[in-house]
Amino acid sequence: MSSPDAGPPRLSRDERPPRDERPSPDAGPDAGRRIKVWFRFVPREDGLPYETEGLWATPLSADTARVDNVPFLQDGVAEGETVRFTTDADGVHWSAGRVADSGNCTVRVLPLPDGPLGRDARAVHERLAPFGLGGEVFSADFPLVAFTVPGGADLRAIKELLVRGEEEGWWHFEVSCATEAWGEA
Repeated sequence: MSSPDAGPPRLSRDERPPRDERPSPDAGPDAGRRIKVWFRFVPREDGLPYETEGLWATPLSADTARVDNVPFLQDGVAEGETVRFTTDADGVHWSAGRVADSGNCTVRVLPLPDGPLGRDARAVHERLAPFGLGGEVFSADFPLVAFTVPGGADLRAIKELLVRGEEEGWWHFEVSCATEAWGEA
């Protein structure tokens, strides 16, 4: 990740992805301490029209935090990573780079509307549930599922299933944050 140029301007709510600004009630004991760390990136032509993504994070120091959820848009970061951030004059925390890897990977899966799973994000979850993967769904209208793949998971079998699902027309997938172990599996 590269750091934002000379302090990016604060974006209006209309320019930010439609993600809840408050941790969910069942988010755990650190939920009250969590902050949003915003990542700035160049939108892809074939992707969603956003330039930022806010990820929940638990502060570890005055300028570092551990990412607590899986990214839908930002590449090169996974849940559990430690990132450095800067805070602008408006109190917005902007990622300034990754400090420590988590050993996790981020995989995004989009079911094909005309495929056997239809637009059913739950069916995607069911296919990957035997591996113990947890994921989040972007929205009902856009059923992109982002998964955190722990380093200790059966990476070879997960990769095989993802490729088979793409070959059989279930989904498209991308690995937006991979580890060396993922590459070797």
